[in-house]
Amino acid sequence: MSLPQTPPSLPQYLQEIELSQETRDLISKLPTEKALISGNLHQYKGFWFPTRYIQGVLASQKHFQAQDTDILLATTPKSGTTWLKAILFALVNRVHYHPDPQNQDHPLLTNNSHALVPSFESNLYFKKQIPDLTSYAPPRLFSAHLPLESLPQSVKESACKVVYLCRNPKDIIVSLWHYTNRLRHRSMGTNSLEEVFQYFCRGVSPFGPFWDHVSGYWKGSLERPETVFFIKYEEMKEQPGLHLRRLAEFLGCPFSPEEEAQGVVDNILRLCSFENLSNLDVNKTGKLSKTGVEHSAFFRRGEAGDWRNCLTAEMVEQLDRITEEKLQGSGLKF
Repeated sequence: MSLPQTPPSLPQYLQEIELSQETRDLISKLPTEKALISGNLHQYKGFWFPTRYIQGVLASQKHFQAQDTDILLATTPKSGTTWLKAILFALVNRVHYHPDPQNQDHPLLTNNSHALVPSFESNLYFKKQIPDLTSYAPPRLFSAHLPLESLPQSVKESACKVVYLCRNPKDIIVSLWHYTNRLRHRSMGTNSLEEVFQYFCRGVSPFGPFWDHVSGYWKGSLERPETVFFIKYEEMKEQPGLHLRRLAEFLGCPFSPEEEAQGVVDNILRLCSFENLSNLDVNKTGKLSKTGVEHSAFFRRGEAGDWRNCLTAEMVEQLDRITEEKLQGSGLKF
């Protein structure tokens, strides 16, 4: 399959990446749809993967060796990944880095959370890389947009902890609309909200279908609650202290009475708040090292319920109907 060469003047994330022959052979046989930003999506084992990331997906499956102390944040795209990465980093590293927002030495003040919690498909295994992760001190923190079914086998067979974050699909659609239009080259024009909506409803979204993605982790959390933690963005926003404490318990690092008295929970939440993170210089001006996406692209509003300002009544009715049908009998609702 011949992929067009993209002029180097384009932003890094819009340029075609070099694919292995194995990856080229695979995607040449897969169902393909145009992606919202650039390139294509390929349907592999029931899920849609962007061309530029499918190689990293395959490489992580083949080479990643999980350790029992590992922590993996898995998310659907546009579900609050940047925020929860920051929270998890601050939580598990609080002994080494005091999470007081006034602590000028905290890594979150000078690093985007995507650099501190690297992704399988868009960082560690991106562009034919096979990283040596043995030097990472435990607990190792990683992230992925992969469905449960696509995780490396070693993750599923180990005692590695998986934290799964999802979000109301109505808000995902709105966030995806804004995000993809920000990243599209001006010569490509913009996606209409209707286009993004119908694309999402057909299940043809990055790492989608959304409903299959969330169902896999929901089922995993019911079957293996000791290793899979399922949380919704809306729940985390509504009661952040409660769910931060639940996360700490799940990860085996509960807050001590002394930490509670010192306000460590509140300090972590203040440090990782949208207001604090979005106003840091590193998040206003920096870019992701591997893809070149501007850090500021990950900070828009940081709120739940923005769909009410954007989606029509007909859209809401259609999406609610699809969601109810897809999740029927699972016990999961949005």
